[in-house]
Amino acid sequence: MNWGVFEGLLSGVNKYSTAFGRIWLSLVFIFRLLVYLVAAERVWSDDHKDFDCNTRQPGCTNVCFDHFFPVSHIRLWALQLILVTCPSLLVIMHVAYREAKEQRHRATHGDDYHCIYPNPGKKRGGLWWTYLLSLVFKAGVDVVFLYIFYRLYRNYTLPRVVKCELPPCPNVVDCFISRPTEKNIFTLFMVVTTCICIMLSLIEAAYLIGKRCCECLLTRGGEKHW
Repeated sequence: MNWGVFEGLLSGVNKYSTAFGRIWLSLVFIFRLLVYLVAAERVWSDDHKDFDCNTRQPGCTNVCFDHFFPVSHIRLWALQLILVTCPSLLVIMHVAYREAKEQRHRATHGDDYHCIYPNPGKKRGGLWWTYLLSLVFKAGVDVVFLYIFYRLYRNYTLPRVVKCELPPCPNVVDCFISRPTEKNIFTLFMVVTTCICIMLSLIEAAYLIGKRCCECLLTRGGEKHW
């Protein structure tokens, strides 16, 4: 998968973000996307190959692996990164729609036209709502995936040995996970960075709402003064 597409996507929305949004982008780039590409994929590359059970019963190892690893960490993280970047695409598309509408209006009315969007990237009107909903969606996606990881892998950790008694295993067998300590370290790292990203998204949403409320109060105060 070409992750450069997502890097370009997030870089494009950077100029429309607040300071909190830029910090969120940096965390996604450095501590989630790059760690995923450089280290995490290699750590989980041998998860099935080196999953050993102390039996030679055909099919037992595969059945036990599927039971304890119904969905790979690395595939869940890939899906999480894809979904968490989708709202950024919506923001870019909304700005592009504004710019195209402004160009059509200019072409129709000539040089003496009245600007519909003096600054298409300014978060006002529909774009403000799009940006706010994108923050809520990003935080919601991360929360959902944290819950999924917790349900699939209790406490976000992997044991060194798992006991399996599923057919066709002849009895209770011990199965050994490849490099569990290293995988636990990367899992906890990704969980912590996800929690930080959730907090940043919620803080940015609160900042946008608070700023908008202050502007509305100032506008009403000015109207009453006049």
